[in-house]
Order: sequence, then C-alpha cells, then structure tokens
Amino acid sequence: MLEVGNKAPEFTLTDKDGNSVSLKDFIGKKIVLYFYPRDNTPGCTKQACAFAAAYDDFKAKNVQVIGISKDSVASHVKFAEKYDLPFILISDPDRVAIEAYGVWQEKKMCGKVSMGVVRTTFIIDEEGNIEKIMPKVKPDTNAAEILEYLG
Repeated sequence: MLEVGNKAPEFTLTDKDGNSVSLKDFIGKKIVLYFYPRDNTPGCTKQACAFAAAYDDFKAKNVQVIGISKDSVASHVKFAEKYDLPFILISDPDRVAIEAYGVWQEKKMCGKVSMGVVRTTFIIDEEGNIEKIMPKVKPDTNAAEILEYLG
C-alpha cells in the first residue's frame, strides 16, 4: 500500500486528446491525481464538475489536475465535452495506474461484492513524491478540500 512520502508510481497512459501522458512530464509541478469509478455517473460527474469549477484556482497555484478511470478515450472525450472539463482525463482500461496506486479494491453495493475503483485522490509534490492521500473522498467536496489543504 502506498504511503505519504513514497515515490508516486510512474505511468504512461493516453489522455482524452490521444496524447501520451506520463507522471514524469509534471516534475516541478504539484499534481492532484484523482481516481474515479466511471464517466457520466452521478458521483463522478459531481466530482469532475467541482474540479472544473475550481480549475482556475488550481492553475493559479501551479497545480495540475488529472483524473483517471478505466473508461475509454472515446468515453472521456464525450464526458469532457458534455461537462466542459478543462483538465486532463486519462484512460486506464488495463488498470496500470489504478493497480499501481492500489485503488482497485473490493467494493460492496446493495449487499453485492465486486471489484472496482475506490474514489481516491493523491496529491503529488513537485519532486514526484506522494504528499497526501485522500481515500474514499466525497465527490462534491473533494476539490474544495484540496484547495483548503493547499492554502
């Protein structure tokens, strides 16, 4: 399990625009890396829209926001266009980053147990180390909590 102070696991995956994105591309910048279950679901939409609404505040602090889910690039394109999402959305269908960050876990819903992405946010410092881990975040308050933490 990852802990604060660990080097953030490196990845190279495709974003909604078809670009390869690597964590190392952002050395020198603080990163908010948030993992979410699925595009266009109520909680994930609330979370993404909250990040979009606060995006200028993150940019002013030189913080890069990156969302990752198992959804396809095409799904991310539709999601970003529908809700005018200005930040990077990364597709991880093979769960490369999802598993490296330990967010692929057993979930219980309506008495049914299944595996899925547990909504988790990581703040990664300018050197690529994990500064803060926020497990099981609330979708509508996650962005505001991070901004408060960043000061």
